[in-house]
Amino acid sequence: MDEIRFRWMTYGDIDGVLAVEEASFSAPWSREAFENEMTINQFAKYLLLEVNGVIAGYCGMWLVMDEAHITNVAVIPELRGRKIGEKLMVRVMDQLRDEGVTMMTLEVRVSNHIAQSLYEKLGFSKGGIRKNYYSDNGEDALVMWVKLNEQ
Repeated sequence: MDEIRFRWMTYGDIDGVLAVEEASFSAPWSREAFENEMTINQFAKYLLLEVNGVIAGYCGMWLVMDEAHITNVAVIPELRGRKIGEKLMVRVMDQLRDEGVTMMTLEVRVSNHIAQSLYEKLGFSKGGIRKNYYSDNGEDALVMWVKLNEQ
């Protein structure tokens, strides 16, 4: 049985998070972007998901007052389809709710129906479209949101 653990990211976790990022996205964030998140951006926070002691996923967010904007969510490809991403998002939502956050927003590729289905299952609603949002191919993003205090 795999041991799953959640914890907050530290600067020393950048290599592990970068490995998940590069395995997950066609236009991954750079090392510098993650370094800036951990050192400069006072609003950034990342929850890590470890499987058997190895970083296997993460959820990044920016917290401003009582709102959280999800910046990125990733799970290594070999663990997809096992509800690991759902466990991660549920933990994030529970943690943020406990911290007094009332609203979460995110963007997801319009073509990523699997992620959209997960977010809808977790109570997210579709809010609108950001045209040409993704720099790698100009794909539109679907904006989704959820009120945590109504869950």
